[in-house]
Order: sequence, then structure tokens, then C-alpha cells
Amino acid sequence: MGQNLITRLKAKGYKNIVVIDKHRENLALLKKIHPGIIAVYGDLALEGDWQNHFKGANTVVMMQAQIGGNIYQDFVRNNIDSTKLILDLVRINSISNLIHISSSVVTSVGNDFYTNTKREQERIVLESNIPCPILRPTLMFGWFDRKHLGWLSRFMKKTPIFPIPGDGRYPRQPLYVGDFCNIIISCIENNVEDGVFNISGREKIDYIDVVRAVKRATGAKTPIVCIPYSIFFVLLWAWQFLDKNPPFTTQQLVSLVAKDEFEVIDWPSIFSVSCTSFSNAINETFNDQYFSKVVLKF
Repeated sequence: MGQNLITRLKAKGYKNIVVIDKHRENLALLKKIHPGIIAVYGDLALEGDWQNHFKGANTVVMMQAQIGGNIYQDFVRNNIDSTKLILDLVRINSISNLIHISSSVVTSVGNDFYTNTKREQERIVLESNIPCPILRPTLMFGWFDRKHLGWLSRFMKKTPIFPIPGDGRYPRQPLYVGDFCNIIISCIENNVEDGVFNISGREKIDYIDVVRAVKRATGAKTPIVCIPYSIFFVLLWAWQFLDKNPPFTTQQLVSLVAKDEFEVIDWPSIFSVSCTSFSNAINETFNDQYFSKVVLKF
């Protein structure tokens, strides 16, 4: 999301952009793509020199998050501890505009590390009494996607078959990150001060059809094979012993099949932005002349 937001801010002529991140390789890549920005290495869960960049800042977009993994404390550090530090800095420096990126999972039936810490994170933001819009996106996809559909597309090219848990008929509401970034920019430009907004993809698509769309857009030849859910679960469970930072966990599998349905609001009208169709967004994601070729480190 951050890489996409910077790309669109630069395209609109924004300057004096500071990005703080603790992934050195992806931060270096961002600096290479956009040499005019200030790219700062910093762990937002720990006090450090990165905090000095909040002095004189006009707007803070808070989007840091631990999304996957099997270590609960990582979620606490990156979703909760970092948020407390950032909110303190917003108060101390009297920053007038804060935009918080929450997640649709806070309203889901999920009970996993990501969902629970994102719920706590949003509660902390609300109870801070700092005016800010809270945006809750559903599953996002687009350029620079190292986890969701981007990871699926790369996995599809490497494996002899692409496994689908069960029948794959799990409704998704995928949100194009380009549209979501435009919503964030609309909040900045129109000084949206508060409100909680469920930003869901406006087309409901089953997971298996999402995978098929990725296959078509990338020209992959890998066959898509449905396997029993129980076998899929066991394979994921075993994978975690081989990979300390697996891209997909058993907790995420449980969330996938939960069949959550999220509120769809008229966000194009509310934020005066256009909505990209799923088919067009998939094509832009995987067939852009430049940005679709950029791959972030996992």
C-alpha cells in the first residue's frame, strides 16, 4: 500500500514525503524508484531517530501492520506498540492531519493474531480522541503486492499445480489498492477529520474465481486443483516448520473460509473517486509496462 500511495502522491505533484519502514531492501527499492523522497529506516515499535521526522509534519498516514506470521508478539509490536508511539508523536508535535488505516477484519468473525491486534489497534486510535478518519479496507491487490495476489501469481509460476482448499467458493471483496490510495489522497486534500469508513471492494468474487483471473492475466499454465480442506490445513501446518515467516498460515486459512461479508458503502461518491472494475484492476496489476514488473522482498 505504501509503495502505491507514494507513486500516486508523486504523480499529483506532492513533495516533502517521508517514508519510515524497517524493511531495508524494500526501502532501498522505494528510494530507487522515487529518488526525491526521504526514506528512513526505523522500527516504529521502538523510540529512535525516526521520531524527529514528525517535527513540523502536516499529515501522518498510519498504515504499518503485521499481516502474517505465527509469532503473536510480532503482531503486538507492529500493530499495537507502534501505534501507541505514533499517536504520542502526533500529540506532541500537534500534527493537524492523521489518517489511520484499519482493516475490514475488525468487524469479521475471525479470531486470529492479525484480527485481534487490528481490533485493539483501532480501539486505541478511537480512544486517543485524536480526530482522524479510520479507513477499513478489505483484501487489497495491485502493484508491489508481495503477499496477496502478487504472491499467488508468483507461486503459480513456480509450482506444478495450484492447490485450492475445498471447492474454493469463499466470497471475497477484493479492493484495488489504486482506488484505496485515491481515497487516502481525498482525505488529505479535503481535510476529512473523522469517521469510520468500511472500504470494501464493490464486486463479490469467490476465491477460486480470483485465482482464475490471476491465471488469465499472467498467462500462467499451471492447473488449478481443488483438494480437501483438511489436507490443505495439514500441509500448511507442516509448512510452518520449514518457513519461519510463511506467506500463508493456518490462521489465515481459517479466515479465508469464514465467509465474512463486509458492508459496501458508496465510497466513490463519499470521497469523489472513481471505482476501477475488478477485471481492469487485475489487468493493470499484472500488465502495467513498469510497475507490474517491480517485486518487493517478502
